[in-house]
Amino acid sequence: MTTPGGTSAADGVLDPRRWRTLGLLGVAQLMLIVDVTVVAIALPVMSGDLGLDRAGTAWVASVYALMFGGLMLLGGKAADILGPRRVVLAGLSVFVAASLLAGFSGTGEVLLIARALQGVGAAVMSPAALSVIVRTFTGAELNRALGVWSALGGAGAALGVLLGGVLTAGPGWPWVFFVNVPVGVVLLIGLLWTVRPLPGSGGRMDVIGAALFTTATAAVVYGLVAAGDHGWLSAPTLVSVLVGLGGYLLFGWRILTASAPLVTPDLLKRGPVLAGLGLILVATALMISVFFLGSFALQHLHGFTALETGLSFLPVALGTILGSNLAGRAVTGWGVRTVAVAGLLIAALGLAASAAIFSMTVLIVATSISGFGIGAAFVAASASMFSVVQPQEAGVASGALSTFHEFGAATGVSAVSSVAAAALVTPSFSAFAPGYWFAAAVAVVAGVVVVVWPRHRRRVL
Repeated sequence: MTTPGGTSAADGVLDPRRWRTLGLLGVAQLMLIVDVTVVAIALPVMSGDLGLDRAGTAWVASVYALMFGGLMLLGGKAADILGPRRVVLAGLSVFVAASLLAGFSGTGEVLLIARALQGVGAAVMSPAALSVIVRTFTGAELNRALGVWSALGGAGAALGVLLGGVLTAGPGWPWVFFVNVPVGVVLLIGLLWTVRPLPGSGGRMDVIGAALFTTATAAVVYGLVAAGDHGWLSAPTLVSVLVGLGGYLLFGWRILTASAPLVTPDLLKRGPVLAGLGLILVATALMISVFFLGSFALQHLHGFTALETGLSFLPVALGTILGSNLAGRAVTGWGVRTVAVAGLLIAALGLAASAAIFSMTVLIVATSISGFGIGAAFVAASASMFSVVQPQEAGVASGALSTFHEFGAATGVSAVSSVAAAALVTPSFSAFAPGYWFAAAVAVVAGVVVVVWPRHRRRVL
């Protein structure tokens, strides 16, 4: 595997700045994840100031997720072709500029354009950043690095809720976006100094395949989001999902017939790759379910403010960080399968406790235990995926993993909001419990699937 500067990890020569690189890229990724949830707290004030209707308010949150999820495979492929360093810098630059535009936006239309551009920058940067990490670290160090990277998911979601409350109540909602600018500029300077050029594979981009995948992904994500608002059998949900599935069928035909497809069919035939994609989808859906149900329960049942709710989620974030880091160290000796099953069962235990013993203290403690298990599952997903990925495939593999992360987020919200629909109208213990029981059951079923999943000949699982 190649490391920055052309040295070879296989030869035992590692970039001495690799942990600093991980730190900078980790902060950049954290900023992208925070922007998914930080806006949620500011939406009521934002919509009032800009005169947004209900649909416009919803799109401020959704358009970022749509662009982020739809373009990540394209961003990953660009990293493979051009080299991930330049793609990371380009994506981060777009994100910072779009954040500045969003903060200064005086109309809803300008804000929506800025949010879409933020999503484009995030989709370009995120898979390229993970590609840098995969190509910089190797062996046990790679698993530890993936543990750090995976910890950012839960931490970012919780930090976004907290930061959104602090900034909205303090300097005002534009600072939800302005805060990205100085952080982004410092990161750009640091990354220019720290990340050495990594060679790209060259070649050309499959524009048709990219357009098909982006359109299909955006349609499916929109359909899953609509399911939470309108129901699984509503016209917006069914039409969007069907359009998306049709787009994926065309995309499948494209990768089989194109001379230089966006994704090689061989990559999607590898068992550890499919296992990693499935694990990241389930783990993200569980994490989003914890935040979604917990946010409503704490505010509607226990009378918490948005800021108090964000503070209450900090133990969940810490649990996720701890689980991810311990799993990153354990996966080398225990194997992906053991870490994945243990993580899913721990998550199921915490979710079941949240459903069975519904009090404020138990809810926070139990969901923190769930966060620990979910963090371990995140690491298992990444370790499985990248155990059979070559350096020249790291970008597109990272894009695929990140895309399924977005699928998991959208699926989690739509599924638990449907199961616990009564709780969103008339909050009560009995109304919230089915959502937690459902999430616990999903974790157990996923654990069983991992147990019976066929072993790869390289004994990854």
